Amino acid sequence: MADQVAVVREVLPGVARRFAELVTGAPPAVKATADWTIADTAAHVASIATMYTAILRPQGGEVPVEQLAERVRTVTVETVADLNTMALRHFTDRDPRRLSENLRSTVDRILEMTDGTDHERPIPWLGDSRVPVGGVLAHLVNEMLVHGWDIARALRAPWPMPVREAAPFFDLFVVGMIRNSTGNILDGPPPGDRRIAVAFRSRHTAPVTLVLHRGRVTVEDEKADARVRFDPATLNLLLFGRVSRLKAVLGGKLVVSGRRPWVLPEFLRTVRLPTNAQPLS
Repeated sequence: MADQVAVVREVLPGVARRFAELVTGAPPAVKATADWTIADTAAHVASIATMYTAILRPQGGEVPVEQLAERVRTVTVETVADLNTMALRHFTDRDPRRLSENLRSTVDRILEMTDGTDHERPIPWLGDSRVPVGGVLAHLVNEMLVHGWDIARALRAPWPMPVREAAPFFDLFVVGMIRNSTGNILDGPPPGDRRIAVAFRSRHTAPVTLVLHRGRVTVEDEKADARVRFDPATLNLLLFGRVSRLKAVLGGKLVVSGRRPWVLPEFLRTVRLPTNAQPLS
């Protein structure tokens, strides 16, 4: 984990700079997703960074807006859209330049306040889950990468997602949350009773097998039903609903094998992440 923490701390300000430059030069009223303009998308990312300055305090903290703090504790992947709508009503600035400057200065503040801290220390995240400090930093990087992808796609502009920037998200955030607690963030339709073990492998992440049973997911050392070899950037986009499994497989970015590969769709219906906004079709 230490190596990935060092990487995420190193890439975070650079990704913030790239995102800020993309936003500053873009027409703010252009739709970046089905529901959000580029300005809305930038405000969403800036609001997350601002909220992280509260929850990442060494002595602990909470989202500063009471109504948001209460919703954060109870939100699930099924209801995160309501939380996002509420947050955007509170974070009202839509000026691209101010948002960009605010994001970069907030990232600098986050790095300063977490310098020397225990990056494995779990802190409360959405839905009463627990994410290590390093995972929260990786999540912020991923928010900028995914929403930068949204904006760049709308502008027909390039948006590279280098492995070094994308890979820490899986190790530090996804696996970090599962090792600590997923809380009720994955709650949704009634879970099946079948036990499903999926091994995730990439040259850029630590090998891990995740087991889904009765709606709960854990890290286990057991024989896998399905094996997934993945490109980190593609997996991140897939988990957030930006690319389909079919497209990822056909592009060679997701290779599925194993003794029961057909169980992967059932696994991913539960082990998914809050989709911040639906991409443009």
